[in-house]
Amino acid sequence: MGMRVLVVGNGAREDALSWRLAVSPSCEAVFAAPGNAGTASRGENWNIPVTNGKALSARCKEERIDLVVLGPETAIAAGVGDRLRDAGIPTFGPDRSAGRLESSKIFSKHFMERHEIPTANAVVVHTLSAALKTLDEWTGACVIKADGLASGKGVIVAPDAQVARDVLTEWYGASRIPGGGAGVLLEEKLEGRELSVFAIGDGRALYPFAAACDYKRAGDGDTGPNTGGMGAYSPPHGFPSDMEDQVRMRIIAPTLRGLLAEGERYIGVLYCGLMWTLNGPYVIEFNARFGDPETQVLMPRVNGDFAAFLKSAADGALDPSAASLSERTCVGVVLATTDYPRSNAPLPNLPGDISLSEGVQAFWGASTSQNGKINAAGGRVLTVTALGGDLASARSEAYTAVGKIAKRFGSSTGLTFRRDIALV
Repeated sequence: MGMRVLVVGNGAREDALSWRLAVSPSCEAVFAAPGNAGTASRGENWNIPVTNGKALSARCKEERIDLVVLGPETAIAAGVGDRLRDAGIPTFGPDRSAGRLESSKIFSKHFMERHEIPTANAVVVHTLSAALKTLDEWTGACVIKADGLASGKGVIVAPDAQVARDVLTEWYGASRIPGGGAGVLLEEKLEGRELSVFAIGDGRALYPFAAACDYKRAGDGDTGPNTGGMGAYSPPHGFPSDMEDQVRMRIIAPTLRGLLAEGERYIGVLYCGLMWTLNGPYVIEFNARFGDPETQVLMPRVNGDFAAFLKSAADGALDPSAASLSERTCVGVVLATTDYPRSNAPLPNLPGDISLSEGVQAFWGASTSQNGKINAAGGRVLTVTALGGDLASARSEAYTAVGKIAKRFGSSTGLTFRRDIALV
């Protein structure tokens, strides 16, 4: 009997995870909760919210689920991992306590300071008056970070102190701090190139598994507001040859030591969002799950038995030999609704029969399928990925596919995308 696996979430990340898990030799069936149009094509979707740990645990028992993979940060912050493990269900995803590395920017910053993990200098404020007093002596750009989860929209890079004052006056004045709460980080702006490194934790160790580069700003040339991500590519290009060794030594090793010292048993993905500076890697942020859209460019590169790989981590004894990464390059481009991230206008009746060439995949964002048509919730609608022998060929294949899909959908849908993804 093979494994029965549940993927929790409904975005393109979960579609990509479901797709890769479904073709794992050890996987018998894959389910999703609540899932989307993509996950529905390969298994049953459960109409259960990602934060409802009680209902998810009960259904997992009924369906004899062998492994749960937590996708979104909201599930982790809600303690779904705790609930599932308490019910004896193997779960790939950290508990609520360890997940604070993502769910609280302030907790994460203090953790890095305690354990001497390279990160930007920052000041924590909880009131407008404290923020304005800090900014009176601020020079240069200021990165403003809301403490709580804000779906990639709680970070603003202010070019100077006056812009930062304006932002914070609006946030505090209207009680509209993204993610809620009152805590805000005011952080120095690091200079360099961004990359994301994904380490797999089994409660005892953190194993560097993959790396990618993503594009967070809405417009070409890194202009416009921050989004959840408009595209990505893997592996990163243009970094030092000892990049992985430096990240392991300077970031992952002290993070693991810190987690163990503080009694945290980290099971799942630790996403290290890094800035590669003249002095090497610095942590911009930690996430407690696979990234989106990075996951969509990692999954096509995965070889081996991915389900067995994640199950071994969930069981507390990671088997690194169960899965590996292809040396091929993957590029992914996100198609989004026109006003994203300012608004998420739903798109009904999109064609569900997208013709794709070999090595090209299309992963649906939040959506449902009905009578062969796709009803998309809006925002990031589709991530189109392509494999290639090098970055240029993968990029060319991805954009060729994007053009065909955009034409298939028709101009009336108003989908937009960045045209400079992986233009390194």
